[in-house]
Amino acid sequence: MTTARPDPAAATLLEDLIRRARAAGADAADALLVDSAALSLSMRLGQPEGLERSESGDLGLRVFVGKRMAVVSSTDRSPAMLDELAQRAVAMARLVPEDPFSGIADADAITRDWPDLDLCDGEEPTAEALIDAARRTEAAARAVPGVSNSDGADGSWSRSRLTLAASNGFVGGYSISRRSLSVSVLAGSGTAMERDYDYHSTVYGSDLDAPELIGRRAGERVVRKLNPRKVKTQSVPVVFDPRLSGGLLGHLFGAISGAAIARGTSFLKDRLGEPVFAPGITVIDDPFVRRGLRSRPFDAEGLQARRRAIIEDGRLTTWLLDLRSARQLGLASTGHASRGTGGPPAPNPTNVHLAPGALTPAALMADIRQGFYVTALMGQGVNGVTGDYSRGAAGFWIEDGQIAYPVSEVTIAGNLKDMFRALVPADDLAHRYGVDAPTVRIDGMTVAGA
Repeated sequence: MTTARPDPAAATLLEDLIRRARAAGADAADALLVDSAALSLSMRLGQPEGLERSESGDLGLRVFVGKRMAVVSSTDRSPAMLDELAQRAVAMARLVPEDPFSGIADADAITRDWPDLDLCDGEEPTAEALIDAARRTEAAARAVPGVSNSDGADGSWSRSRLTLAASNGFVGGYSISRRSLSVSVLAGSGTAMERDYDYHSTVYGSDLDAPELIGRRAGERVVRKLNPRKVKTQSVPVVFDPRLSGGLLGHLFGAISGAAIARGTSFLKDRLGEPVFAPGITVIDDPFVRRGLRSRPFDAEGLQARRRAIIEDGRLTTWLLDLRSARQLGLASTGHASRGTGGPPAPNPTNVHLAPGALTPAALMADIRQGFYVTALMGQGVNGVTGDYSRGAAGFWIEDGQIAYPVSEVTIAGNLKDMFRALVPADDLAHRYGVDAPTVRIDGMTVAGA
């Protein structure tokens, strides 16, 4: 393993701030500095509508006085403000109730060695390059026969440098960058209009899909949605497009977050070590993906991150834990702490994927006499306590194993416990979003229509 060294000036600033906090009465402290720059461009009908560049520096300090904690943040890093920040944080901590589970990591638990994950592109695009890419993206979408209007195209770039230090001796930092292109277009006219989109986001600009490909995909998707039909309420197999199937993993990770488990507010609270999915299903969380959208060399409490099979052969192997939730549950942190400058850490996954199955999407649907292929979801009708799932949806009706016609204004419903057990993945996994899954089929869901 190689260690990417933190920026010396940032590390010195944070260590100085922590010394000031200790001098003001803190028993322990940690501090996070995030220096960022961003460039964004919006365009519609071939003309730029907005071009913005921003630069920011955010500083967050967390202090502990006994078992009392407070967090403060500032954009001012002058010596006078550092003193004020430290004194204010300690004064606030003395006023809040004790939390027996609070505290930073022990010195012997922090990581001192981590990999360089190639998370930052050294090339900053010019404004002209962003304009050209957005223009080409929108032009390709509008060139698809049937596309009638555009909501616009957007291009963006950002770079951030994160530095974390703590009074237990941890000092670490890394840089991350993002390049993104997106476009949204319309087809049809009057009350029969449809909208769809495409986008791509990567760490390196050289890994971004060609603008023409992004635009063409958006145009073709929206034209396919024209003249949707209604369907009757019925129980049928539902197939989730890869753009949406990763959302099912999001519900899984919300349900196994240590905070939810400690509160007893998860439908999976009693399922650790038990089958949650069908045998053969695997879900991986991997913070060490090179150029990964959600990669990180260490977590927000300075602990070692590592690759884990969260679901292995259908069984739930672990909760997602930061230090506080781990202490509540009498366990060790899993290195999943994440935080910003304005609040304490909370557990979050990194790069997640559902391992692919053996069947192509076509083979996965081949025996479906009547079913629903979902390409869009609306609403947030998911109950994390019971697992009840109900979302507005649009997509395509399946007849005799084939996509037959577009469908809109329906609701799909089930319970996530049943849905997870019935989930069958196809073989078309692509790593595009940071939380990725192939096409998946779930039998026995209710499609509520006319």
